[in-house]
Amino acid sequence: MIVFAVNNPQLRLPTVPDAQPAAAVEDKDTAALPAAEGVKVTISSDAFKAAAAKSPDSDIDDSGLDDNVKQILKMIRQIKQQLEEKMAELQAIAMDQSLTAEERQMKTANLQTAISSLQAGLVTAQVSLAKAMKGMSSEDVGKVLALSS
Repeated sequence: MIVFAVNNPQLRLPTVPDAQPAAAVEDKDTAALPAAEGVKVTISSDAFKAAAAKSPDSDIDDSGLDDNVKQILKMIRQIKQQLEEKMAELQAIAMDQSLTAEERQMKTANLQTAISSLQAGLVTAQVSLAKAMKGMSSEDVGKVLALSS
């Protein structure tokens, strides 16, 4: 899903003029080229509400896969999100000049422990997903692979 303008319901996108070979463009005076027209896109407030109401896991819910597989995919997605957050926290601690060396070391050790636990949980969830995928059709396996990345 691509959102062009969340805060600006009216968006003007320039159009691309017809492509011409490079030699033809060089021969012409660039001042003689016509100005590009714009396209006006209006997104209604109902569309914004519908997009906001949609669950971040709606693609998994709408996939038609078994409920067990859906739950595992959601769990994997959640663990990956948590890992990203912990990694960002780790970087923030490394950049925080207000911490003493001892505080930085203690906070880093705590975060590394949390990251290790999350990584172990991710591996466990991926093993469970692999077991649940046994016997699936190639179409369903393709859906799972697309949703898990």
